[in-house]
Amino acid sequence: MSIPYFTPFKVIIVGFDGVLGSALTGALDLFSFTGVSWQRFLDEPVEPRFNVQIASLGGVDIRCSNRLIMQAHCDIAKVLDCDLLLIPTIGDSIDKVLSQNSKLIAHIKRLANTKADIASNCSGAFFLAKAGLLDGKVATTHWGYANKFKADYPLVDLQENQFVTQSKSASKNQSGNIFCAAGGSAFYDLGLLLIERYCGREISTQVAKTQIIDSKRGNQNSYTNVSLHRPHSDPLVKQVQEFIEENFRQPMQVSHLATMVNVTPRTLNRRFQACVAMRPIEYIQAVRIEQAKRLLELGDVTIKSLAEQVGYDDISSFTRLFKRATELTPKEYQEKFSRLAI
Repeated sequence: MSIPYFTPFKVIIVGFDGVLGSALTGALDLFSFTGVSWQRFLDEPVEPRFNVQIASLGGVDIRCSNRLIMQAHCDIAKVLDCDLLLIPTIGDSIDKVLSQNSKLIAHIKRLANTKADIASNCSGAFFLAKAGLLDGKVATTHWGYANKFKADYPLVDLQENQFVTQSKSASKNQSGNIFCAAGGSAFYDLGLLLIERYCGREISTQVAKTQIIDSKRGNQNSYTNVSLHRPHSDPLVKQVQEFIEENFRQPMQVSHLATMVNVTPRTLNRRFQACVAMRPIEYIQAVRIEQAKRLLELGDVTIKSLAEQVGYDDISSFTRLFKRATELTPKEYQEKFSRLAI
């Protein structure tokens, strides 16, 4: 057996009850088979690039959210250092998991004060935020958790539309970076970025090819369903929301909406912003774009017909707004999400 020309990087994946099983095993597989799968395909010597271990409190077994029982490799309390610390997705109730695994926070903080890079996937970012590691830093998480994240951790600069974010640690003792991936399969984008960081672009490309990973997916906008009914108690805003949703195909002016509810446009803008974090004109556009997305998902529709069905006479204006909202043209969105697409 030949002696490897490198020392494998040490990766620790944090295991905890309530973890999403696929996120835990996916991370384990992605890094464990770097330097392995490609080499096997080409009948070359296998040279694992990462030494990957799952660490839990006390080294006990981990009960995943899908009831799969995973065996940890080691006790996180005995992990003194690593090159990369990974926090996988929380699969159960976020508040419940954070509460039941509160002792993990101290170990995450401890390892953040080393040279290690720290990375989270999806709701795993809540662990990093709970540890205070993201205060004043950019981060991302799954778009479905964005409102909760902002409410729970207002000091974090959450970029919920981004697939992957990177920032420097706030710790003076820490030389690594903090990475966050948005959600679900966005972890593979982060995984490839980290593999390239440690092993170079060639190895990262090999992994992408062997795992058949599309590494150029942009951001989360095209996957997001706008939360048009954020809870609030302003009856005036609710009245305008309902009117917009019932009449979005018709020409609509904010001044007319304001007159309808007997307030000034400025007041309507202010109250809308306070309740749904959008101005009325933005809400109109969001309703129309969401409807356009549904029509594109349902089947074949021309762009001209689509624009007319959601209240736009100017096709170029509609296309521009759609791409700004989703990062895809209507045609690209249709090809990606249509139920008729093969």
